Parts: sequence; C-alpha cells; structure tokens
Amino acid sequence: MKTSFRAYLWGALSALVVLLALYFVPPIHRRLAWRWDAAMTTLRMSARPVGAPPTPRPEVAVSATATVLPSPTATATATPTLTPGPTATPTPSPTPLPRQVRLKPPKWESQDWNNCGPTTLALYLRWWGWQGDQYDISRVVKPKRGDRNVNVEELVGFVNNQVRGFSAIYRVGGDLETLKRVLAFGMPVMIEESMTLEKKFWPTDDRWAAHYLLITGYDDAAQEFTTQNSWSGPNLAVSYDTLLHNWEPFNFVYVLVFPNARTDAIKRLLRSEWDVDANRRHALARIEALLKAHPDDAYLWFDLGTNLVYFERYDEATDAYARALALGLPQRFLRYQFGPFIAYFHTARFDDLLALTDYTLKITPNSEEAHLWRGWALYRLGKKQEAIAEFRTALEANPHYEDAKYALQFLGARP
Repeated sequence: MKTSFRAYLWGALSALVVLLALYFVPPIHRRLAWRWDAAMTTLRMSARPVGAPPTPRPEVAVSATATVLPSPTATATATPTLTPGPTATPTPSPTPLPRQVRLKPPKWESQDWNNCGPTTLALYLRWWGWQGDQYDISRVVKPKRGDRNVNVEELVGFVNNQVRGFSAIYRVGGDLETLKRVLAFGMPVMIEESMTLEKKFWPTDDRWAAHYLLITGYDDAAQEFTTQNSWSGPNLAVSYDTLLHNWEPFNFVYVLVFPNARTDAIKRLLRSEWDVDANRRHALARIEALLKAHPDDAYLWFDLGTNLVYFERYDEATDAYARALALGLPQRFLRYQFGPFIAYFHTARFDDLLALTDYTLKITPNSEEAHLWRGWALYRLGKKQEAIAEFRTALEANPHYEDAKYALQFLGARP
C-alpha cells in the first residue's frame, strides 16, 4: 500500500510539474493566463464589490500647493528601421474634402490580452511598411503582460524613441472634419475611445472599458468610418455618431504617425493645431462650448478638467473633475486617465487623492499611475516610507516606468 501511495503521489506531482511547465509555454500561456486573471478578478471583486468612483469632499484644502519636478524622458533601447509602404505620397487634402476616402488597410492582427494599444499602433506602423508586431511594442511599453493600460504618451514615445526615421504626435479636441482631413491627406489616424465589454467580470461590473482604433476611411453618403479594430476585426464600419460618442470620454484625442521627411506637410495639414498650446486652447474652448449645450455630461466635465490641468489651472480642474464624479463615471475610468490625481495633488487635497487612488486600485491593483500618485500624497502627508513602498510597487507593475524611478530618486531611495 505504501509503495502504491508513493507511486501515486509521485505521479501526481510529476503531472503537476508538467502542467506548470506547459502553462508557461508562450502559445499556451497566451491562451490561458488571461482566463486565470479574469477568474481571480471575479473572485476578488465579488468579495469586495465596488460602486461608482468616490466624489471629493466639499471643503477646499488650505495647504500650500505641492510641486513635483517633471520626470526624465525615457531613453531608447532599440531603433528598428522602417521603409515607407507602397502608398502614394500624400498631398494636402483639397477643400472641400472628398465625399469618400478608402485607404488600403494594413494586414490585420488580433490583439493579445489588454494589448489593444500596442496592436493598433503595430497596425498603423505596418501600414507604413513596418515588419514588426504587437509584441515588439508591448515588450517596451508594457513589459508586464497583465498591465491593463498603455497611455497615448507611451505609444507616441515608442515611435519617437524606438522607430528610426518616423515620428508620432497626439493632439486633443479633434472632430469629424479633423479625422477626414487626415484621411484625405492620405494616411490613417488612430484614436482612443470607449467600448462595452461582452460580459461582466464581477457582479456590479458596468462593462465600460477603453480601446484604441485605427481609422482608414470614411464615407459621407453612408455617414460612417472604416476602422481596423484589434478586438472585433478588420474593415468594420462605424457610424459618425457612434464614433463621436465613444471618442468623447478621451478628450477627442488622436494620434498621427508619419515619416520624418513629411513633417512639414503634417504641419501644413494641422495648421494651428500643430502647436501644442494652441491645440489645447482650441480643445478647451470646444469643450466649454459643448458644455453649454450639454451641462450634465460627465465626460465633457472630465475633458474640461484635463485641459485645465494642461494649463496648470488646478483649482478649476478640481471643480470640473468634481462635477464629472458627481454626475457619475464608469468604474474603470481612472484606469486610463489620471488628471484628477494631478489636480488633487497640486491643490493639496491629499485625502481625496488617497480615496480616489484607493478606489482605482480596488478595480486595477497593478495600476502603476495610481500607486505613483498615492505615493506622492503619502509623501506630502509626511509618510515617506509608505510613499517609497508605493513607488516601488508602481515600478514592479511596470519596470520601465520612469516616473516611479524619478520618485524614488527624489526621495533618495533605491528602486
């Protein structure tokens, strides 16, 4: 009996070792890891259900405004070379714009887990003749596969620091004409938008999430864009109204990728929008105008706050974010945008900042941005060691996170 039991035990242990080894084989791991994470998320959120993000306290903080020096720019580690693809050299679009534009789409690629940003950027670069894929990008911008968010700045930084001969920029406050002008110019345009998940991942899940989209054409007669969606598929039609609705929560941001040799042509295309300050002033004025017609739109109030943060008008930004939060934002919203963290910090509303980052981390425990700003709040409250722990956690979530490295250096702590 003892021999039989030992044999059974060794057999079970051997099978477990084999299964664990197979789990980490890349193709198998890619298929199973997200399912495991989804199951753990369901268990965690079922045990600790959440509602809407917290609203700030009505009283105004009186502490002095805090200042954090900007973090250093990430350094490049590789510079693959691109050769522009077979498309014709674009020329400035005529006025009026053509009624229809259809660009040849890039070879489509289905995204990996939480990888719509790198995948959509890969599609864009591939349109220009790039030979890489989403994993060449994600290894740089999100070295941890479970990282649930890649910011626009990170994607633009990848092109500018990693892809020789090409540049990327992003601007905000776009509209339908902006998108159509870029397409008529002869190149795709990338946006960040919202989407509705197919299923709930916890009992109170509102299924709202962020997504990136590459636009390769439009048709005024049909009132729709042609899009390359890394989640849903290639060459999908999206109505003008639907795209505007989904685009609004992200300040109508758009990304352009182009060869350096065509920079002057892009400047002419964008006109005054090439200048970042002018673009932000235009975006701020546009949001203010939209709010007059839609004063109960939480997304517009949030966009207003984000544009005010750019101009360091932090008190006004805090008021705008408070309106957005009071009107109601989706549960995952602060996984993707961090303007309130910055505004609360610079107006010394540290308790509000801690409450908001605590909520964010309940939804997304590995949000490096939430850990970072939670650390700065703790530091300003005199809790240096707790702040250092938060900065280190942020760096664990994303080992390439320069803001966390800077924060630790600022406090004289090792990574």
